[in-house]
Amino acid sequence: MAVKVRIPAPLQALTQNLGLLEVEGATVGEVLLALEERYPGFHERLYDESGELLRFVNIYVNEEDIRFLQGIETPLSEGDEVSIIPAIAGG
Repeated sequence: MAVKVRIPAPLQALTQNLGLLEVEGATVGEVLLALEERYPGFHERLYDESGELLRFVNIYVNEEDIRFLQGIETPLSEGDEVSIIPAIAGG
């Protein structure tokens, strides 16, 4: 099933400057894997060396943080929107 994925500006260099993609996947993890297959380089920017999502990368499904759902195992439905949002620090 296809879901929409919003790509933040810092990662758009990987997607030929596309900010919105349609990607197939039944879970958030499958969508992230599909992104890596289509646009190599996503994995190293989203995951640490142990295979865990980087703590400063926030992923939302329909505006809900996946940390409060089922993480990368969060199931997706046709038409859902996945947003990848890098945390911004500063003061």
